[in-house]
Amino acid sequence: QVQLQESGPGLVKPSQTLSLTCTVSGGSITTTYYAWSWIRQPPRSGLEWMGAISYDGTSYYSPSIKSRTSIFRDTAKNQFSLQLTSMTPEDTALYVCNVRVNVLKSIWGQGTQVTVSS
Repeated sequence: QVQLQESGPGLVKPSQTLSLTCTVSGGSITTTYYAWSWIRQPPRSGLEWMGAISYDGTSYYSPSIKSRTSIFRDTAKNQFSLQLTSMTPEDTALYVCNVRVNVLKSIWGQGTQVTVSS
């Protein structure tokens, strides 16, 4: 079955760039109609969809953070990644990757905590 695992730094300084990678096993990130997303949950807040990359490589972003967000993939490594620039303490959150297999099923990674602090 498909499994997702996030990796990256747990601590980032203000103004710096966050880079996270989601490694996928048990399935291909090019599988037709799959959508691969990054989602985050700040403390005491709900889930926030950040963006996604589709099976054909097209990226989509939340308008609120589009200007500083990039999602891309490495098909040879079966990975997709998130870059978020100009980090502030408001970006402190649990960051999670997931895949929507179809309208009835999504698979989630375990998440990775990222703290923005000097």
